[in-house]
Amino acid sequence: MISVSKKDTRTGFDKFGLKEALLRGVRGAGFENPRPIQAETIPAGLKGRDVLGLAQTGTGKTAAFALPLLQRILEGRGGKGPRALVLAPTRELATQISEEIRTLSRFTPVRMITIYGGVSIHNQIGALRARPDIVVGCPGRVLDLLQQRKLRLDEVETLVLDEADHMFDMGFLPDIRKILSALPRNRQNLLFSATMPKEIRRLADDLLSDPQVVELADAMPASTIDHALFPVAEGRKRDLLEHLLRQKDCDSAIVFTRTKHRARRLAEQLEKAGHRAVGLQGNMSQGQRDRAMKGFRARRFDILVATDIAARGIDVSGVSHVINYDVPNTPEAYTHRIGRTGRSECEGIACTFVTSADTGWVRATERMIGAPIQRRKVEGFETEKFLKLEPAQSARPRPRPRPRPGASATDPRPEGQARNRRSRPSRGRSRKRAA
Repeated sequence: MISVSKKDTRTGFDKFGLKEALLRGVRGAGFENPRPIQAETIPAGLKGRDVLGLAQTGTGKTAAFALPLLQRILEGRGGKGPRALVLAPTRELATQISEEIRTLSRFTPVRMITIYGGVSIHNQIGALRARPDIVVGCPGRVLDLLQQRKLRLDEVETLVLDEADHMFDMGFLPDIRKILSALPRNRQNLLFSATMPKEIRRLADDLLSDPQVVELADAMPASTIDHALFPVAEGRKRDLLEHLLRQKDCDSAIVFTRTKHRARRLAEQLEKAGHRAVGLQGNMSQGQRDRAMKGFRARRFDILVATDIAARGIDVSGVSHVINYDVPNTPEAYTHRIGRTGRSECEGIACTFVTSADTGWVRATERMIGAPIQRRKVEGFETEKFLKLEPAQSARPRPRPRPRPGASATDPRPEGQARNRRSRPSRGRSRKRAA
């Protein structure tokens, strides 16, 4: 029998003092060293502090909040209700979070369920009777079960809001505030977001008490992504897409369209043209969405055609290309979309089709990211009107605000806001206001 020394199985996560069962899960997941968001938030999470993490998708946020909440559950005693609640904006993201938590907790007795709309509520009610330790879900279904008195949240010790900016975009903020009113006032709060619009800043101020603030998010796309604009006439988009998909370096691609109808139609056209393509859009049933995502992850499909809402939370490793068939509705969505490639420090390519009607969006996006976006010509597809558009003159990196004295160097709040934080009402009163 060959023995394996402890030294041979050590990882960079050992320094956090996690339970051995969790460290086994970490090793089983293939994690070797903490990523930046994990290194800066896990210690605070383990101490029970509130956390505000600003980071792009694909940076390791799930493990950053999952490991502290799992450690807390293992160190305490179970009760009649869940001890951790994780809220996510979409069914796909909720499922993805659940899968990673299951992987990390596979050697522990921790029980978890996932709840979201689009599937039978009765099965979820039955699963809640088993008294899970963790509930991962979407705000709409969580609130529905709460109002039916099938879900109790009075023993929740840790609340996680993941991709909070997306939840605001999708109109979930009123539901979230109703859910907050059912939670114990004395709890740990972990809020993660890629961007910080004023509504989410207001929620964070109400929700968090003396948080560890870690800002790794940046409007600029990740350095691992080679992204560019491809000028093309509206009627030639389909031909340009075929041209890019035939390139040798295109192993798999997510193609974004503006509407559900356009996503469905384009997926059908690509399939008829001989591509292994599948659509993902809001009119599909949950079973259809699950089959599409499982097929894309298993590489039974090479191309996923999706809308923004349907694709929120997609985390698939090894996607070589993101192709914006239509530009996003907002400049902020550009970084989110192309962040579906170049994940986990791998390299990726992002191509955005732009027509002469998209010049306003181009200028606004370059101002947002603070840098010009490269224009690339493909012979036979040029459009002279767009080629006359020069990069936005104001596309320069914006200075970051100074961190407040004594705070983490990653704290994004201006000093004035930090002083207001110290003078605001007590934790209990702010909880009531947040509800």
